[in-house]
Amino acid sequence: MENLSLITLSILLLTAYILDLTLSRIQIPPVIILLLIGWFISQIFFLLNITDIPNFQNLLPIMGTLGLILIVLEGSFELKIERDKIKYIIRSMTSALLSVIIIIFSLSLIFHIIFQTEFKKALINTVPLSVISSSIAIPSASNLTTHLREFVIYESSLSDILGIISFNFISQAVESFDLSTIFSMLFQLLLMVLISISSTAFLISLLGKLNHPVKFIPLILMIILIYSIAKILHLPALIFILIFGLSLANFNKIHRSLNLKFVKLEEVEEEIGKFQNLVIELTFLVRSFFFLLFGYTLETKEILKPEVLLLSVVITALIIGTRYLTLKIVGEQIIPLIYIAPRGLINILLFISISPNLGIPKINQALITQVIILTNLYMVFGLIKSSREKGTQSF
Repeated sequence: MENLSLITLSILLLTAYILDLTLSRIQIPPVIILLLIGWFISQIFFLLNITDIPNFQNLLPIMGTLGLILIVLEGSFELKIERDKIKYIIRSMTSALLSVIIIIFSLSLIFHIIFQTEFKKALINTVPLSVISSSIAIPSASNLTTHLREFVIYESSLSDILGIISFNFISQAVESFDLSTIFSMLFQLLLMVLISISSTAFLISLLGKLNHPVKFIPLILMIILIYSIAKILHLPALIFILIFGLSLANFNKIHRSLNLKFVKLEEVEEEIGKFQNLVIELTFLVRSFFFLLFGYTLETKEILKPEVLLLSVVITALIIGTRYLTLKIVGEQIIPLIYIAPRGLINILLFISISPNLGIPKINQALITQVIILTNLYMVFGLIKSSREKGTQSF
């Protein structure tokens, strides 16, 4: 049984790798196929009456936390801070922020009216639907012009981070919200920034000084440890991941600006490149495994419910409308950027992080999955249509 499980797992992950290689070239995100494969496996087990299967549902939060850390870390590697890109960063940040705010409040109002639920519950349930998935958007923008590709990289990475910060803020605010809550959050934010800067300095110096063949895994374990302790203390832990990732991505500039003497630039830069490659590979592994597991745990009856599909279509339409509005406001090119607003792993991770007492029964895995599929299909067909209209695969 153990050998069969290992063979199955290896085949599934190799399939995910092949899908990642092939589908990305034709701008089809592998997420849809991985979800379908996971769901298909569960149906095979059901038809064959195989019941001696572990409860994978318990693995989702653990894989989700690892995925969240790795996705934000990988996304922050893409954020190169340069003077000539300041206007792109401001535009993309404005677009990401407006999109998150508009979708959160619009959907909250809709959920509040339709489901007759408390507005604070509606707020926390809309955050997972407001975020663009950078893990899908960035690879899908590979054939765009340099300017548009950079906009997608900054916007989707910042959208992930803003969505997570919004989620943490609203999660605390719905419990109790007054002036002391705001001061408490500001204090926690400041404390987390100080912890992040000192931890980042320590980890980077460690990266340059460790001569042991095994150095990256202990580093990743320390990152997870710092993140987990911060979460236990109810601090915005992802600030640390963001600051650490940004520091690695822009270490050359930081080293020159601050004249850091405790690390040698050449040695650390080489190790940073190796570490970034490892993070990218681990992110692929965790992301693929997570989508397979999520697909496996889907309830077929829920996915096929017409009322769930109708709500998914409404949410997708709102996402597209908001996308058009924000692009107009920031003055960016509408086509093909309007097509790139996919939902994916980050949305599932935020959804499963909602406390059970704040959940809305109708906002479930089936709804999130349908929105992911619809937004990804919209992106695929939109980019193909736009490409044909241009008469080339480069936009």
